[in-house]
Formats: sequence, structure tokens, C-alpha cells
Amino acid sequence: MTSTINPLHIGKPPVDPRSKSRRHVRSLTGDFPEVDEKGEEKWPKGDEKTWRDAMRGIHADKPSVTKSIVNHIQTSLARAPYNIDDFGAYQAAALSTRDNLIVNWNSTQLHYTRKAPKRAYYLSLEFLMGRTLSNALLNLGLQPTYSDSLNSLGFALEDVIEQERDAGLGNGGLGRLAACYLDSSATQELPVWGYGLRYKYGIFQQLINEHDGSQLEAPDPWLEHSNPWELPRLDVTYEIRFYGSAERWGDGSGRAVWSGGQEVLAVAYDVMIPGYGTKNTNNLRLWESKPKRGFDLQSFNAGDYERAVETSNSAAAITSVLYPNDHTSFGKELRLKQQYFWTAASLADMMRRFKRMDKPIAEFAEYNAIQLNDTHPTMAIIELMRILVDEEEVPWDQAWTIVNNTFFFTNHTVLPEALEKWPVPLMTHLLPRHMQIIYDINMLFLTSVAKKFPGDREKLNRMSLIEESFPQQIRMANLAVIASKKVNGVAELHSALVQKNIFPDFVEFYGVSKFGNVTNGITPRRWLDQCNPALSELITETLGLSRNVWLKDLYKLDGLLKHVDDAKFQQRWAAVKRQNKERLAHFVEKLMGIKVDADAMFDVQIKRLHEYKRQTLNILGVIHRYTLLKSMTPEERKKVVKKVVFFAGKAAPGYYIAKLTIRLIVNVARIINKDPDTNGYLSLFFLPDYSVSLAEVLIPASDISQHISTAGTEASGTSNMKFCLNGGLLVGTVDGANIEIAEEVGEDNVFFFGHLTPDVEDLRYQHAYHPIPVEEKCPALASVLNTVSSGAFGDGGIYEPLLNTIRQGDYYILTDDFDSYIRALEMVDEAYADRTEWIKKSIRTTAKMGKFSSDRAIQDYAQEYWNIESIKL
Repeated sequence: MTSTINPLHIGKPPVDPRSKSRRHVRSLTGDFPEVDEKGEEKWPKGDEKTWRDAMRGIHADKPSVTKSIVNHIQTSLARAPYNIDDFGAYQAAALSTRDNLIVNWNSTQLHYTRKAPKRAYYLSLEFLMGRTLSNALLNLGLQPTYSDSLNSLGFALEDVIEQERDAGLGNGGLGRLAACYLDSSATQELPVWGYGLRYKYGIFQQLINEHDGSQLEAPDPWLEHSNPWELPRLDVTYEIRFYGSAERWGDGSGRAVWSGGQEVLAVAYDVMIPGYGTKNTNNLRLWESKPKRGFDLQSFNAGDYERAVETSNSAAAITSVLYPNDHTSFGKELRLKQQYFWTAASLADMMRRFKRMDKPIAEFAEYNAIQLNDTHPTMAIIELMRILVDEEEVPWDQAWTIVNNTFFFTNHTVLPEALEKWPVPLMTHLLPRHMQIIYDINMLFLTSVAKKFPGDREKLNRMSLIEESFPQQIRMANLAVIASKKVNGVAELHSALVQKNIFPDFVEFYGVSKFGNVTNGITPRRWLDQCNPALSELITETLGLSRNVWLKDLYKLDGLLKHVDDAKFQQRWAAVKRQNKERLAHFVEKLMGIKVDADAMFDVQIKRLHEYKRQTLNILGVIHRYTLLKSMTPEERKKVVKKVVFFAGKAAPGYYIAKLTIRLIVNVARIINKDPDTNGYLSLFFLPDYSVSLAEVLIPASDISQHISTAGTEASGTSNMKFCLNGGLLVGTVDGANIEIAEEVGEDNVFFFGHLTPDVEDLRYQHAYHPIPVEEKCPALASVLNTVSSGAFGDGGIYEPLLNTIRQGDYYILTDDFDSYIRALEMVDEAYADRTEWIKKSIRTTAKMGKFSSDRAIQDYAQEYWNIESIKL
């Protein structure tokens, strides 16, 4: 946020920035009503009865819902009955549903303002929300009513829901976790807001080249038809400064004046987040970047059209795309711009809201908790220091205490080398005042470290915020740790690794009490009730409980264990799974024109493509299975468990090895699916353009799912929880949340394989310094690699860079785990052959997933970290 203190005032008493008009905020959102001399609220304008009679409530009955939908068709869309299609019906139904959300949203915000509770803010660069209409209707309890209304108008709700595009606001698990936490916060009636960016182009649309099977990236203009779920807040804007110069005051206060440079506007867009079974409706506020002034009219009139729009374009670029490629200096700068723009606008918004409470600035942390979802929002720490010291004139030590009590940091990384860093020259150029503050924090921090560990220069070097490289780098994770009140990992193993491997010096300095664990969770509303309604209905009937009860207390699923041996219940459970498999088979046939055998075992791996997640291990295992089938006689094949393998996931555009893995999967599928000898027993599909909506079809249909990261590399995972909640069994390594899932459901109901985390570093050392050829170490894997190299799935030379990552170095220890992996899959085949026992395993798995609700996780944060309480509307 900008400061307009005149540089000429250096050394003079500062001008109170609050007297300036630099914060262009005219919003009355959440304003507290005026009170009379008795302290009772006064009606602000006009006749109170007239207002109240005209104000609408929730449209909950069929006539009012139908009228609302038709009104939006007539007026909002300017369409008529003869020219409205399914997409138009979706838009009208969405706008009608949004009207209901806004009623609850307004009531919630006014209620929070009256109660003035401590609030928590969840800062995440990604929010992978998925489709909103079905989720909103579910949470409002209005799905049957809207279904009836649309049916009367000639539309099916299922067809209307299909028209919605997934919002392009995230990439993977980080963004989906944030979305689950917003859902749970509203459901648990906690005063929590999310803050993110409104990307014009989110994660790219993934296409598969029909000639060579490679991934192609196309822009995903998800906003091209407008977004009915957002509420533009054009009256909530903040000026955000970049570049310029920072001159320190001469009074020893640590204050400075930041002036000049470029100013852009942050404009707010609100997305309502409804709770389930409650009126409480929270908010996700997204920021869009716009130029402070339209375009340069002088340049335009002089005929220099490019320069006329240059400022506009550079401002708009900030929120154009999720994760700009940071392999170039321009991309790096844009990415840092995004992070500062978003955190500065969010801090300005929080500060405005706090100041309306008329509390002293020293109490800021008593009313505000800020959760940093990974290191992306770490600039918020420096921005709050800048606001407190430069604008609010808070003494440095007091400002740092406020910061320390406000921030909380969730680390999502296992690998120290993956921690975010920014070049010092870039920070100095883009955010000169913030670089000064970072230097000051570092000097004071290292002074305290030197007092505690005198003479330990290596420790000082490791703990410094500045890495002495060329150029120097700012270690954002170190900054997040020293500034936050608490730091947490996202699974028990991961949190232990955070303390032992990533921040051991900080644990020694602060003590273990600063470091904790909050195992990730998922919302059962979307990931069971919404995506698997037949299973939800069976559970509701079997438990004899209302959905409202067990969907808000997932531990109630434990009641299913009493019915495990009930043959009739087993049949109904299996029938639901079969129904979901047929739905997926129909989807694949429609998408790819290939029939899928729903009698076969469905084996699913859906994740972002990355070497540590080891999709490569999976596809090499598929090739191994295929070559075995080819070597069998027709009679031998008849004894084999039939299997359909599904992959989905996107590779980062610049990640060559991950893209080669996709190419191999697609080309192996082309061979396998056309082989008349084996395609009755094994088929393979790569489903393009993975999204939340695609996951909602895949997850309920899985018999097994694969979570096979190299031990010690996956922080937690949440897709493992989604599969198990829907009765799919888990094949995996002893890593991340897999461990806790096995503890809950019992190791008899999961299929573990591979080396353990403590073994991995020794194995990598052996690979580097005492390598053994793959042919000696793992002949089965060597045979598979040679099959690929031989050209069995197209030009083998193309895959050599991928295969060489295994033959040379093998950082992710595929050669060590391959035999164990194949044995685990053989155990899966044996278990699947006993249908009754398999169904029991499936039931037991779902029944023991109570711990993995995001409701539990968000309450952990609320009680143990943020110290906030539920505020029921």
C-alpha cells in the first residue's frame, strides 16, 4: 500500500497518513449501525417499515425459486423462453443462488461487526474451488427445490451443473486444501476470510497432441463468460506501490519514506463461502490489478500507441496468470510483484477493518490472526512492519511484537532445496523499503542468535535471512519462521521432518513449542456427499442419522463398522461402487470413444506430475504387467484380475521430465488399448485437463488409488484421504498422511511397499558414489526400461532423458522400490479376487476416516493457533 509522505519532511514530525486520501475505500460493507443516546441502533434512512417490508429473505420454496430464475433470465440475461439453453439456465440458476448467498453473507458480516470477534485470515496464492452451483445448493439445503424448479422450466439440474467451468484459481493440492478450509470455516461458524488473486488466466488448459502424445498448453480464459459467483467491489480499492526510492528518517526510529515508482490499483472481488447447515457465510476476497490512470493520453495523441497503453498493460499483467514462468528475470519480477500486490492489498483491507473498531493499534494481534499458506504470502510480514513503523508510528520493538503475535506459518515442503528464495537485487529494485526492513530484521535477529550461540558462524550463516550466494538470496522460509508465532507441518511425519531436516537450527533456538502439526483434512460435503450421493444416501440410512449430523461430525462414520458383516449391506455398498464405475466408464467412452469394462479393477493415480510423486514408477509397473500378459497363454490370462488404470494431472510447462512421463503414458495407452491379446485384461487411460470436477468423477469410482511418492518427499497429500473416504483402498509408500491413514483404518486395509524415510539418504549416497547397474539391482525394471528404449511405444530415443534419470543417479529410488511395488500390486490382485473380503476392507476404510475431515483440521488451527471462536448467526 502506498505512502504519500513528502520526502521533504525527512527529519521533521511525520504527517499522519490517516489524514491522507490515499486509501480509496468508500465501501460501507460491514459498517456498524449508528446508535442513539440510549445505545440502541438507529435506522439509518427513510421509513424503517418500508425498508424491512421490501427486503427479501432466502427464496426457499419452489414458486419463489422459479420466479427468481425466470426474473434473471428476463432481466440479468435479457433472454426469453424460446432462446434459452442449458448454459443460460445455468447462469440464471447461479445468479438466483447467489442472491440467496448474499442475503446470508450480509447478515453474517453485520453479525461479525456487532460481535467484534478476533478474526483469522487465510492467505493463499491458490484457491482451487471447483464448481460452485452444486456445492452452494447443497450447503443451502436447496438442491431439491432448484431441481424441481428447473425441471418445471424444462431443464435438468444435472445438465445445468455441467455447464459450469471450474474457476482457474489454483494448480493442485495447496489450492484445494485452501478451498476445503474455507468450507469448513464457514460450516464451523468461524470468522475466517480468505485472500487471494483473481487470475484472468489460471492454470493452463491441458491438451494432448494427437500425433505424438505430448502435453500442449492453452490459455484457460475461465472468465470469458463472466463469473456469476463473484461480487465486484469496485468501491474497495487500494493503491499499491512498486519501485521508487526509500529514504530513512534521521531520528533513529527506523522509519522511512517510500515514494516515486509505479502505482497500481488493487480492486476487490468477493466470493461468498456458505457453511453447511448454517446461515453463516464467509468471504473469499480476490484482488485484481488495474492501472491507477487509464492510458497516457499525451502519448496517444502523439501517435505513440504502444507507450499510451504500456502502463495499463503492465498493471493488468500482475493478475493475468497463475504462476508466471520464473525461469526468466521478467517472470521472476512478475511473480514477486504478484506476491507483494496481493499481500499489500490484503493487509490494507485488514487494517481498514481493524481501525473501524476504534481500538489502539497495539491490540491489532488480539483481533487478527494471519495464516500463511506456504511461503508465497511471506511479504505480508514485511508489509505489516512497514505499515506499523512508517505509517502508524509504532516503535520498532512493539511493531515486531505485534507481527510475532499475528502471523502463523504452514510449511508444505519436505525438501530444503525447494524453499522459496528471492534475489536481493530484484527485491531492492522492486521493493526498496521492504529490503531495508529485511536487513533490519536480519541484523537484530542474528544479534540474538550470536548471543545464544557465541562463535558459531556456521549457524549464523544457515539462519540468516540472506544467503551469501551470487547474487545474494532472501530466504523466505527463514523469514516466515522467525516472524510467526507458530510454525506447522501438515502430517505427523512431515512435521517431524520440518523440525529435524528443514529448520533444526530454529528449533534449537526457539524450542520445540514454536513448532507443531496440523494434519491436513478434506471437506466431506464436496468429497463424499456431493461427488458420491449414492454412498452418502446409503451411509445416512445405515447410520440412522441426519446428513446434517454426520457430515459435520465425520467420526460418526465409525458406526458403519457394526454393519461390516451384514451381507445385504455389503451388496448395497458394492452396488454403489459399481454405479460410480459405470458413470466413469460412460464419461471415458464419451470423451475418448473407447469402451471401459466396469467389471475390471479401477486403479487411479491423479496428481500434479512430478518426479517425486513417481507417476513414472506407476507407468513402468503398467508396462511390466503388459509384458507379463503378453507372455501368457490365453488360458493363463483368464485367471488374471482384469484392470483399468487411470492417470490424470498436469506437468508444469517448463518441466521437461514430467512432460516426457505424460508422453510415455499416452503412447503406452495407444499400444495397450489396441492389443487384441491383452486389452480384455488391461487398459490404460490418461484423462486430459485434470480438474476438481474430473476428480469428482474419478475418486468415487476407484477400487485402489496410488500414492507412491519416494518416502520423505510428500508433505501430506489430500487425494489419499478423498479416495479412502469413498471406499477406495490405498496403495502407497510409508509417507505423508498415508501413515496416519493406515493407523486409522488398519494396515490390513492398505497396501504399503518401499523403503522408509530413514533409508532414503543412504540409498542416494550409494547411487551417487557406489552405483550398481539396473540390470544387476533390479532385472525386472531393467527389462521394462529396455522395452521402452527398443521402440515398443514409439521412438525409444525420445524417452532416453526420462529413462536416464533412473539409470543414472536414480534420485527418487525407483530401482530400490520397483520389486517391492510389483509385489504390492500382486497382493492387491489376490485381495481383489476375494470379493466379500474386499468389500469389507472398503467399508472399514470409509468408516475410519473421521480424523481426516477439514472440520477437525480447521478447529485445530482455531483453538491451538489462532485463538478464535465460533460466532453463530
